[in-house]
Amino acid sequence: MTPHDVRTADLAALRALPAEDLAETLYRLDSAELATLFAHVGDEALADLLAELDVHDAARLITKLSRAQAADVLEEMDPDDAVDVVAELPPATAEAVLFEMEPTDAEDVRALMAYPEDSAGRLMTPDVVALAPDLTADEALYRLRTLAEQAETIYYSYVTDPATQRLLGVLSLHRLVLSRADTPIRELMIADPIKIRADASQVEAARLLDQHHLLAIPVVDAADRLVGMVTADDAAEVLLEEAGEDIERLGGSQPLDEPYLRASITHLFRKRIVWLLLLFVAEAYTGSVLRFFEETLSEQIALAFFIPLLIGTGGNTGSQTVTLLVGALRVGEVAFHDLARVLRREIVVGLLLGGVMGAATYVRAWTLGVGLEVGPVVAVTAACIVLWAAAVAAVLPLVLHRLRLDPAVISAPLITTLVDGTGLVIYFSLARWMLGLS
Repeated sequence: MTPHDVRTADLAALRALPAEDLAETLYRLDSAELATLFAHVGDEALADLLAELDVHDAARLITKLSRAQAADVLEEMDPDDAVDVVAELPPATAEAVLFEMEPTDAEDVRALMAYPEDSAGRLMTPDVVALAPDLTADEALYRLRTLAEQAETIYYSYVTDPATQRLLGVLSLHRLVLSRADTPIRELMIADPIKIRADASQVEAARLLDQHHLLAIPVVDAADRLVGMVTADDAAEVLLEEAGEDIERLGGSQPLDEPYLRASITHLFRKRIVWLLLLFVAEAYTGSVLRFFEETLSEQIALAFFIPLLIGTGGNTGSQTVTLLVGALRVGEVAFHDLARVLRREIVVGLLLGGVMGAATYVRAWTLGVGLEVGPVVAVTAACIVLWAAAVAAVLPLVLHRLRLDPAVISAPLITTLVDGTGLVIYFSLARWMLGLS
């Protein structure tokens, strides 16, 4: 779609564009063309479009608008979406746009920005419906009707103490509409509901929503006062982003701070070079192991044929285990206190995998025609390395998580490095013992 097409398109056509195509096409418009587009689709519709884009793309577009236009668009966005965009703007630009916004809207954005970046407070929306406990069901429904347009969702309402704003309970719309009109909502609410502190992590909030199958979860401050709620759609975005970051970390790279195609070559370089250098240094001891067993290798040169196969099998086994455990740690399925149980399970799995891989390695040795002596050595080594890799990979993520280190960014590369060197030690030690080499 060309810029002219965008200027004359209706809202449905704009929304039909893939997010990246829409962002790129809009960004090619100059300020006057963007102003024409906004007049055509309206501030609210444009806010909905920007909310669907990556925050980096939305911020790029906001900077092409006048301060007044940017303020109008941000006012139409949900506060939690607006704060993500404002956080991407240069500080001077962000302050200028906030100054142009309506005071109440700007206050909401500033209040959310006061929370840590990865906290539930930054993710929440303050647009919640709070009800007094002495209201009747009929009165509560009337209040919901008057506040429906302002609230992000009315499926849940929260019952608070009128004097202190402390959270007393949660009331579902389903239960409310099925109740008698004169029933006090204190009798309908669920007391002591599942909630989360504003300073807790966004991942923790997302886990609670997922575990309890909730549409939203209330957010409270240190005094247990209601300050907002985190909705399921926002939580899903957090989990999706975490999954993407884990994939990058498991590959030995720091997550990018912006979409891949928007990232500069320098940014890509900086995110990867540090870990490459660290792993290079760690891998250097593999050469030292080979140097130490040089005489053993010279006596039975056929042993060299299987070095890549054996250390590759160990690394793959460890990476499989680490990937499973990092995922389980992220969703709270395992914790450090499960270490003994996890280790037992992985040892049993490692024995089964090792048996199969040992047999496969023996067949490979036989097809290479290295003789009956080397075949058993590589078969036993494969089984031992698989078992060793599974055991180390079972322990390392849980220990790192206990130490408050991210297991995803360290585990997989570290497992491969450990198995490479220690696997060679196992290999040549077994060869010396089984073949009587020096």
